[in-house]
Amino acid sequence: MLAANKIVLTPEEEKEIEITDFGLGNLENEGLQIVVYENNESYCAKELVLLPNQVCSEHKHPPRGNQPGKMETFRCLFGQVWLFVEGEALNETNRFLKNVDSNYFKAGKSIHLLPGDQYTIQPDTFHWFVSGEKGAIVSEFSTPIDDTTDIFRNPNIIRT
Repeated sequence: MLAANKIVLTPEEEKEIEITDFGLGNLENEGLQIVVYENNESYCAKELVLLPNQVCSEHKHPPRGNQPGKMETFRCLFGQVWLFVEGEALNETNRFLKNVDSNYFKAGKSIHLLPGDQYTIQPDTFHWFVSGEKGAIVSEFSTPIDDTTDIFRNPNIIRT
């Protein structure tokens, strides 16, 4: 999907692509592919690649030390993404949660991102997102990350 959208990776970046199903064994429906370009003490830049209709589990990035938590901006490059953040209750008949355990999704404020659209998620905010039928590529720009400290609503998730 990256090459088809003219996003060129170095051989090293290709070797380092993270593919995660969050330990749930349901990658096609709930998971994420991640290319980290830079993650240092000042900032992080990466691509999030979602398969068609793939959901990234609800989570938040809590405070670490003197940081209030990760602030991140999502910019849609390809496809479309529905981002859900805290602020409204989730509609229990949410059409995106057919193939995942919907008990672990609560954030319901919906932001629809098309190519060129972006949205900034505030620190320590529960959020989840899902791609459309063609999949999606999202650039993420954020404060430094430590994904091992993320808090997921689903206690069965394993993030290493």
